[in-house]
Amino acid sequence: MELCNLTILEAYEGLKNKRFSSRELTLSCLKRIDQIEDDLNAFITVTAEKALAKADQVDKKIATGEEISSLAGIPAGIKDIFCTKDIETTAGSKILKGLVPPYDATTVKKLKAQDIVIIGKTNCDAFAHGSSGENSDFGPTKNPWDPERVPGGSSSGSGAAVAAGEAIFATGTDTGSSIRLPAGFCNLVGLKPTYGRVSRYGVIAMASSLDSPGPLTKTVADCALVTQAMAGHDLLDSTTPNVPVPGYTRSCGAPRPSKPWRSGVTRLDDLKIGVPKEYFAEGIEPEVENLVKKALQKFEELGAEVREISLPHTKYGVATYALICHSEVSSNLARYDGIRFGHERESFGEEAKRRIMLGTFALSSGYYDQYYQKAQKVRTLIKQDFGKAFAKVDVIITPTSPGVPFKLGEKVDDPLKMYLSDVFMVPVNLAGLPALNV
Repeated sequence: MELCNLTILEAYEGLKNKRFSSRELTLSCLKRIDQIEDDLNAFITVTAEKALAKADQVDKKIATGEEISSLAGIPAGIKDIFCTKDIETTAGSKILKGLVPPYDATTVKKLKAQDIVIIGKTNCDAFAHGSSGENSDFGPTKNPWDPERVPGGSSSGSGAAVAAGEAIFATGTDTGSSIRLPAGFCNLVGLKPTYGRVSRYGVIAMASSLDSPGPLTKTVADCALVTQAMAGHDLLDSTTPNVPVPGYTRSCGAPRPSKPWRSGVTRLDDLKIGVPKEYFAEGIEPEVENLVKKALQKFEELGAEVREISLPHTKYGVATYALICHSEVSSNLARYDGIRFGHERESFGEEAKRRIMLGTFALSSGYYDQYYQKAQKVRTLIKQDFGKAFAKVDVIITPTSPGVPFKLGEKVDDPLKMYLSDVFMVPVNLAGLPALNV
């Protein structure tokens, strides 16, 4: 197996036991980038020189017997919506072309403290506006499993880079699906943490009450490891609670890659699984429905109890999300006036303009109560639906998306059809809950 295809825990074990160096691991990822990046377009910026210098630092620590973290020397892609000190940050928009932040986002700072190797900044829909990766001003990212199809967005480059072996893991942000959809379309694990669990400071804002930074990885154990490093209270972000970060890695054995995370078959006799009847309605592709039902059948065989539940306000999820999201987008993008920083606002893409117009309308005098305020009331009802459901079940299992990855260009001219890709995911963001794609 090529080093670039290792999981984090496999790479950590190899580094710790000196089977290979961080430089060799990093060079393997850089080689993969050289081989496929012209076609894949997963990165906006590749920081090869900085990455190799950092890898050498980690190798010196290992050589002198210094204890290293489980993420030390691991090549990572950082979504280009995270501010990175001395590395260009564009948010996928040419409005910010040339912006080099003087500071790191809190998440980046925390990961740097673990001695990760930043291999580059990954492509994304401009200002994270999109579900396909086709709205980037730097060109669309392609799905590494089928280059004619989208990788999911807006964390498109992060998903494609990890799936293709250009990075061992990557960061993303999830406002309505943007970690989970690329994870689903690229066959990865992607976590949208509880709102506020991971700091948004230094993450270029899309919709402030919905944005949730999180990881894209190859395994659940890797996901737990990265989340452990990213999560926690931040004085610079008032939405992060001052409560301890649980030991996410304990339940899956990390960081002990030499031992399997489980032995034999794990029984699930005490687990109650909820399946929302509203999620298996008209519009879901039969193959997707069948695969989810097969997974549920496997859980039942392992002893779990599967119950049908109802989330009755699901049908209002996309409309509610669109109103709240677009309103907050219009507010956040108002700062890009071409005076304080960035290029002229005429450089906004079609999707950004659409969201600014719709959001400004929803917030305008005479329409605020009718649209934005009403959407916030429905948001509360959606949150209450989940509260009632979790009084009866431990976990809710649903499809990530109604269908498989669609072809490039298939939905780009039909915004409503594009938004409906997120129909199963946006209610979770509105409720502020965590969600995991596996």
